[in-house]
Amino acid sequence: MNKAAAYETDFHAWAIESASLVRQGRLAELDLNHIAEELESMGASERRELLNRLQILLMHLLKYQFQPERRGKSWKLTIIHQRTAIERLLKQSPSLYRLLEDQEELLDIYQKAVREAVLETDLERHIFPMECPYSVVELLDDGFWPE
Repeated sequence: MNKAAAYETDFHAWAIESASLVRQGRLAELDLNHIAEELESMGASERRELLNRLQILLMHLLKYQFQPERRGKSWKLTIIHQRTAIERLLKQSPSLYRLLEDQEELLDIYQKAVREAVLETDLERHIFPMECPYSVVELLDDGFWPE
C-alpha cells in the first residue's frame, strides 16, 4: 500500500511507520505532504487550546468580578486551573505568547467570553466593559483576582 493510501485508511499505522522511517534515516520514503499537514494541524491544535482556555479564564474572571455575591470555590478552581493550563502551554510552546499580545485576537476572545458570561449570569451586556479590562500580566498572575 502506498504511503498516501495508508494515511487515509489507517492513520495510526501510517504515523508509526513514518516515525520508524525517520529514525532509520529513510527520508526519501516518507509521505512528506501528509507529514507537513499533520505538523500544521498540531500547531493549530495548540493555538485552539490556548484560545479556548483563555476564553474560559476570561468568562470566569468576569463572573468573579461582576457577581461577587456568587463567588465560590468552583469559580476560583476554574480560574486557577485555566491559568495553570495556559502556563503549561506557554512553557511548552513559548511562541504562542504572541497570541495573548495580539489585541484583535484578545478582543475577539474577550467578546466571546462576555457573551457566555451574559448567558451564565443573566446580567445585561452593558454591565461588562467593551474591551478586556485585564492585562496579559493580570490574566496569568495567580495572585490577581478582580474586585
